[in-house]
Amino acid sequence: MADETAPQPTVTFETHPYEWTHWTLDVEGSVATLAMSVQEDKPFRPGYELKLNSYDLGVDIELQDVAQRLRFEHPAVRAVVVTSALDRVFCAGANIKMLGSSTHPFKVNFCKYTNETRCGIEDATASSNQTWMAAVNGPCAGGGYELALACEKIYLVDDGSSSVSLPEVPLLGVLPGTGGLTRLVDKRKIRRDIADVFCTKAEGFKARDAVRYKLVDGAFRRSKWAESVKAAAAQIVADGGGAGSEQGIKLAPLEFNELEGEGAPAGREYRFVTVSFDEPGRTATLTVRTPDSDAPESHEALHALGSSSWALQAFRELEHALLDLRFNHLELGLLLLHTRGDQEKVLGWDAAIATLRADGSWLAREIQLYQTRVLQRLDNMSRSMFAILDEGHAFAGSLLELALSADRSYMFLDDDGENALRVGPASAGALPMYTGATRLETRYYGEPDKVGEVLAAGMLDAEAAEEIGLVTASPDDIDWEDEIRVAIEERVSLSPDGLTGMEQNLRFVGSESPTSRIYGRLSAWQNWIFQRPNAVGPQGALTLYGAPERASFDRRRV
Repeated sequence: MADETAPQPTVTFETHPYEWTHWTLDVEGSVATLAMSVQEDKPFRPGYELKLNSYDLGVDIELQDVAQRLRFEHPAVRAVVVTSALDRVFCAGANIKMLGSSTHPFKVNFCKYTNETRCGIEDATASSNQTWMAAVNGPCAGGGYELALACEKIYLVDDGSSSVSLPEVPLLGVLPGTGGLTRLVDKRKIRRDIADVFCTKAEGFKARDAVRYKLVDGAFRRSKWAESVKAAAAQIVADGGGAGSEQGIKLAPLEFNELEGEGAPAGREYRFVTVSFDEPGRTATLTVRTPDSDAPESHEALHALGSSSWALQAFRELEHALLDLRFNHLELGLLLLHTRGDQEKVLGWDAAIATLRADGSWLAREIQLYQTRVLQRLDNMSRSMFAILDEGHAFAGSLLELALSADRSYMFLDDDGENALRVGPASAGALPMYTGATRLETRYYGEPDKVGEVLAAGMLDAEAAEEIGLVTASPDDIDWEDEIRVAIEERVSLSPDGLTGMEQNLRFVGSESPTSRIYGRLSAWQNWIFQRPNAVGPQGALTLYGAPERASFDRRRV
């Protein structure tokens, strides 16, 4: 059983592109082959071996990097074939010893991160004409099959022994942690009785039954495996309109400076983002700055900027800061969102990206899709979030989405009404939440007519913003400091467990999507099951995995 008080290693998200430790990428025309070759002796932290292509956070950080680079650096790729470089092994899933020795927060954040990576794979298929296909060339269990489920097509080698399985319930007393159950019934539309049998049958199904029950899309004999996989990838390319010709851009490494504190970093300073930590106060202040240049007017000009364009770099920095907060600063329970700069420049960049995307720019499309994914990470933060619209703020256009993601927003009411926010077209559907709804639609779920009213208004001062319900409160200069201080102090005094559950329930209203169900179920169930003695107690299934003793279950159903 993991020592919940033991310090966990600092998580960094830097990789060595094209020299990844656990993955190899081969791009040939419009087909990319991504081969999993997990190095057993190179785990994310000491204490376990990554046997049978089992993965840990380090493996998935690299997978996320590969997926991102395929979209930006290889946009001409139409088919991505995920397979294993090991003979007769696809992937044994998340490493059990890693899970058993990890703290509860690490396990949950690990599952959330891997979910986001797999949802990004699905988004590439749905939105970027870059279809992922799993070529399962050996046994495929647990998280390995969940990786395959994230792909649009799954093909299994028919060799008499290879199978697909989700053995977590019978073997470990936990649930598949990266969306497996939801993807079975919501995405692949497996009948629930068949899914019930499959998820309680530790050995899973071999090729014949896997095809019969739609767990895979087809099976190929080993003697014809290579040529059949190649033909399936070629068919994906043909179905996607044929070979691509787009020229990619290079994603440059992110640079930042550590802000010095007493004995530990006090934050980070990027080009467009600053995050500062208040450990005693249990808060983090995150500030996003507006563009320092005018927006490009053509695809060629945008392409020439590469990854340094504000619309891409600012959101890459934001994502990096959010992930650091998730894994490395667990006790900072409240995130204070600020913005600074010229609101007009934000609106100008938003308009340029939207126009270029409409004109067929693949890069503008990918930037807008990436902004969407980063904002969805923000929606998914297990942190309370307050947006502070003080004097000099730049909550406008795409940056207004930060405030709309927040649990509360406070806007300073000045005497002359100059403190205003600006609603732009970016809030009208370009940057949706996981549910498919916009943040404005979510905010006004009970008053849908107000969405059009807000979009038509464009600019609103503090009094008007509170009147229409776009901010929580608009204190004046007499009450501003005290009201913000009291709200912060009250929030950080509450139970983090209670707040996490409350926020997850309140942030996502109305109709759901399969993706939102994945995260809702992760928060509600996996979060709970990972703490139960049947899984992680001294006699729990996860604790005793690989040991000669059998797990001892509390048989009460609660």
